[in-house]
Amino acid sequence: MGTPHINAKNGDFAKVVLMPGDPVRAKWIAETYLHDYKQVTDIRGILGFTGYTKNGKRISVMASGMGQPSIGIYSHELFEGYGVEVIIRVGTCGTYQPYINLKDVLICTAASTDSNWMSQYGLNGTYSATADFELAVTAHEEAKKMKIPYHGGNIFAADIFYDPDPEIWKKWARLGVMGVEMESYALYVNAARLGKKALCLLTVTDSFINHDAKLTSDERAFGLGRMIELAIATAEKYC
Repeated sequence: MGTPHINAKNGDFAKVVLMPGDPVRAKWIAETYLHDYKQVTDIRGILGFTGYTKNGKRISVMASGMGQPSIGIYSHELFEGYGVEVIIRVGTCGTYQPYINLKDVLICTAASTDSNWMSQYGLNGTYSATADFELAVTAHEEAKKMKIPYHGGNIFAADIFYDPDPEIWKKWARLGVMGVEMESYALYVNAARLGKKALCLLTVTDSFINHDAKLTSDERAFGLGRMIELAIATAEKYC
């Protein structure tokens, strides 16, 4: 068994996968939040692990890499090749809104994009990519119980990190978009196309309102505990 980009065996992945972008973060999540875990894939340095939560629920964690093409490949292969039913992206983002603070958690109920991802389907309109409703509601309820500062709404999934127009974000902000990351749209489309469930949870690491407000590289890699705990609490409902 195996796919072009994952060398795990049949049954190595749980039905629910947490998906950070960074392989180092995937390893940290497994080491910090799972027990009796094992590494199940390592092709191209994209690490995946499967283990058990403190409540005895079997879940997996695997990196997606950066950008929509990368998460598009890995999420497709997990859904189609390994029978994964739920993927919860756990990532970082920059905020467009003054009411959203560093380290707040975003529950992304929808994703907008500048990507041409949907061109492959030849639609005669604009597809609105959304999270699975039940997953989003579960995350909302768990965040309230855990007293985590969070916000729900639309996120912008960009194809460009260093945009030549430094003011373009303001147009999205005026439409109420919470902020920007680079993977959610492709993940949501893949899940919808394949009849699976997906949700994107993000920790705010930067602000477009105040460019001096940002987390350090170590904080980005290892300081996302509230979001991971929320993702696990949500994931456990679907194991």
